[in-house]
Amino acid sequence: MGILDSLGNTAGGFISNTLARLTGAGLSRGAESPLSRSGEARWGGRDTAKDWRVKLTLPQDSDLRNTFFTSDLMKPLSETGGIVFPLTPSVILQHQASYNPLALTHSNYPFYAYQHSEVASFTCIGEFPVQNYEDAQHWVASLHFLRSVTKMFFGSGANQGNPPPILKFNGYGDHVFKNVPVVVTNFSVELTQGVDYISTARGERVQDFEASEGSITANSALPISWAPSLSMFNLQLQPVYSRETIKNFNMKDFVDGKLNNYGGSGSGEGVGFI
Repeated sequence: MGILDSLGNTAGGFISNTLARLTGAGLSRGAESPLSRSGEARWGGRDTAKDWRVKLTLPQDSDLRNTFFTSDLMKPLSETGGIVFPLTPSVILQHQASYNPLALTHSNYPFYAYQHSEVASFTCIGEFPVQNYEDAQHWVASLHFLRSVTKMFFGSGANQGNPPPILKFNGYGDHVFKNVPVVVTNFSVELTQGVDYISTARGERVQDFEASEGSITANSALPISWAPSLSMFNLQLQPVYSRETIKNFNMKDFVDGKLNNYGGSGSGEGVGFI
């Protein structure tokens, strides 16, 4: 009995100390705050002028929008005119100023003559999560959009002989990327194993594509396209400016931040110098 009494006293002391700590922290015995205040999460409407999501789109006034977004395949991108990264991507930007070393005879230090400056091609890497059939349709459309904008207008049809279209890159606000004209020089998409694959049709899902391979036959009534629940898009973008646009460059205006959207006003689309 002495041992049992000792254990009972120890347990009682532990409970008392625990209740004392909860009370001191302003919590009840159930570790819940005695304050009965309810919170409400609110989401306001998206203001286009303040939208800082990363986007790669065709220009608003481009005639190619009627070419690209009229089919059911590309319809998920018709509202935005291109790709909007669902998660904030990683962007690696590089600016370069080239100098030519002039080495003089019997001299320890060369002189450097300035040659030119340029904005080198930059990398944009972003994750694309897919949770339902609508996301899967958007994923397939984004992949097909990138395939399309890296090809020239070859063969029959309109715009024969034209190179791939120039796109506009936006993100992170007015003075980071604002209507920067770019071309896609390279892109890659990683389709990983061990993730769910979701169909572009409602209600179809494969948790492990390899495990279900035995049940998928040529006669299976499965939708055509499947998208991974998580994949990585890796884009290589090259800023390009026409000769006429470069003629309007002014160093003072650039320093003052006035050339971030040259030719545009307000939310209007111009050309962004970076």
